[in-house]
Amino acid sequence: MAMSQDQATANKMTNHINQVTECVAFLQTRLPFIPSLVIQLGTGLGELAAQVQPTLILPYDEIPNFPCSTVCSHQGNLIIGHLQGVPVIILQGRFHCYEGYSSQEVAFPIRVLSLLGARTLILTNAAGGLNPAFAPGSIMIFRDHLNLLGDNPLRGPNVDAWGPRFPDFSVPYDPVLIKAALQCACACALDKVVTGVYACIPGPSLETPAETRWLRGCGADAVGMSSIPEIIVARHAGLAVLALSVVSNVNNPDEMQPIILEEIIAAAAAVEPQLARLIIAIIRNITP
Repeated sequence: MAMSQDQATANKMTNHINQVTECVAFLQTRLPFIPSLVIQLGTGLGELAAQVQPTLILPYDEIPNFPCSTVCSHQGNLIIGHLQGVPVIILQGRFHCYEGYSSQEVAFPIRVLSLLGARTLILTNAAGGLNPAFAPGSIMIFRDHLNLLGDNPLRGPNVDAWGPRFPDFSVPYDPVLIKAALQCACACALDKVVTGVYACIPGPSLETPAETRWLRGCGADAVGMSSIPEIIVARHAGLAVLALSVVSNVNNPDEMQPIILEEIIAAAAAVEPQLARLIIAIIRNITP
């Protein structure tokens, strides 16, 4: 007899819970301490990890049930240590729905770390600019987002111990962290720091001119293919979230130029020293 859809969904969630539980138990035995601050580094932005004084480096493929990144610009390490004296966990690289993962699988590390005691998430990525007032090389602080993935990591049965069935997203990004980021940008004399709305699309195909025009019309200031599943799970778990995009290029729907991954990675890497300065300043600002 064929399994019902409800039973299949329940079995899938049970398997996910078991995988999360196994991973939490593994990391509890391996991590020397559990920082409350998690920093996730995105495309072309992995070198901030070099400034961490590491206590332990765990490749993702050595952690039970962690997905494996297939993107060359994501190194795939969990690093625990100190950044400017502040205890941190660094996720050096992430996963994407376009790699074939569900949004639940993409957000798996954040779910695990939330259960281990993480309370704040600073997340970075590279994005294409949509707002014509933005300049390439800007750093955009998220003030809102559009989830256009067609998936949600909270879809299916809710685990009440992990968070509410219908989490509130009226204030998705922490106002205190946003204020700190803007103050630190001024203190660091970074003149290309802006705030905006991030649109997340499934990828891996990049935007057409019509899609670019539509995204602009929807109120998006930048577009990318990552981060929103992790942010949704972080907010579901009660974490304060700050998200930062490096705007690698600015798309004009009337004069579209080819968008080449290698150029996006190079543009993100060029801004990385400024982003690293900003993140370190923010950490100092928010740490007692």
